[in-house]
Amino acid sequence: MAETENAPGAQEFIPPSADTIDALRTAAAGCRGCDLYRDASQTVFGRGDESARVVFVGEQPGDVEDQQGLPFVGPAGRLLRKAVDDAGLDPGQIYLTNAVKHFRFELRGRRRIHQTPDRVHITACRPWLVAEFARLRPEIVVVLGATAAKALLGPTFRVTRQRGELLPWPAAAQHPEDFARVPVDRSGAVANAPDTRLLATIHPSAVLRADNQDIAYEGLVTDLTVAAGVLR
Repeated sequence: MAETENAPGAQEFIPPSADTIDALRTAAAGCRGCDLYRDASQTVFGRGDESARVVFVGEQPGDVEDQQGLPFVGPAGRLLRKAVDDAGLDPGQIYLTNAVKHFRFELRGRRRIHQTPDRVHITACRPWLVAEFARLRPEIVVVLGATAAKALLGPTFRVTRQRGELLPWPAAAQHPEDFARVPVDRSGAVANAPDTRLLATIHPSAVLRADNQDIAYEGLVTDLTVAAGVLR
């Protein structure tokens, strides 16, 4: 899979009339904003209630997610669910999504091996994230891993340096203006998005790859406990 140098981007595939998460999810099924749709089984859009208090943003769907069409249902997703429980977060108040909506991989025999999305894929898919956030009203945004951090906070952000730290949202975004205005009704009226917080931490897949999974898992739970504290 060669990097697409001139990806058209997702914006042209987002209908102006898509004013709910369900409408965005339906439209995303036809996205051709970059080359990843050619090999992936399907678009994997976000899931959860629009009124969720917490929004988790990960990297991209994995092999299991690509097959099932849902984010965070594979091994990393199961680990995240355990960490959410251990941190005291309510899973019913979480919206889950990814910075990139198609699975990027390379074939090795019959196995599909994860490949990190290129910058062009992150940029091409970013309009879906912006559109999702326009319909969400989280009290805290949790960024999982470097790819999601680059999508929302820019290429210079380092999760290893600022993990577990509460940052202002949308002020901390690379382009805060993209997230600063939200629709208030179906007439087209908009208002300022409420100020909230953002926290970055490692992706649960990094825990699964860690030499010492217990220590890595404890660090993830510690970070998520900080996020849970915002909701109390």
